[in-house]
Amino acid sequence: MTADTSAPSFVQPAAMLLAAGRGERMRPLTDATPKPLLKVQGRPLLQHHLQALVAAGVPRAVINTGWLGEQIPAYFGAVFAPQAAGDQRRPLPLAYSAEPAQAYETAGGISRALALLGDMFWLAAGDVYAPDFDFPAAVAQDFAASDRLAHLWLVPNPEHHPRGDFGLSDDGLALDLPEGDGRPRYTYSTLALLKAELFAAPWCELPAGNPEGLRAPLAPLLRRAMADGRVGASLYTGRWVDVGTPERLAQLNRD
Repeated sequence: MTADTSAPSFVQPAAMLLAAGRGERMRPLTDATPKPLLKVQGRPLLQHHLQALVAAGVPRAVINTGWLGEQIPAYFGAVFAPQAAGDQRRPLPLAYSAEPAQAYETAGGISRALALLGDMFWLAAGDVYAPDFDFPAAVAQDFAASDRLAHLWLVPNPEHHPRGDFGLSDDGLALDLPEGDGRPRYTYSTLALLKAELFAAPWCELPAGNPEGLRAPLAPLLRRAMADGRVGASLYTGRWVDVGTPERLAQLNRD
């Protein structure tokens, strides 16, 4: 009896990389360079995500740009190719969603770029260093088959964010815990899987495609979906740093 090979294998979704912010706390480093192009271990922060996306078989990535945004496509171009000699993995096509210097915030920027992304996509912030995160296809496949609108990776709370953001249930749901709830809270890593449905009513109040360029954060959308039990989560314990200050960047480059 031969195996049935007619069923198509799972194809990873596209990725959205957030790279539009001003990086106020990183000044003066970001006065002339967008934060995602600041280097960690000799490579721009954003490049660490791009390399992981290539390794994970993600077919394409969309990068939103804002402050000094013209520098990002000038640096990476239309295709990101693997760096190692002899690497046979397919290059990663890149598209850009341009925003003004005062960017649209996370939900506003994602909504503006949705036409480039499809029904489901990976999300990562270009100013976060997470070199061990591998954009797991198995989790993406399970998420695609579920009714959940988001899947978040949470991390142990860093020193600069001791209160955390969300709880994590025993059955893998992200929880918007009320004040005074004694259960542990974790920090949202900015790594996520999202469905385009999250950016429409009743979760999101922005018009489709955000044509007016309205600014809107992502957290309120996630909290509304959490209240309906539609947000999953995993605890991530690999290397992770929110590179939000020159001191954190310097420490990473000393390690």
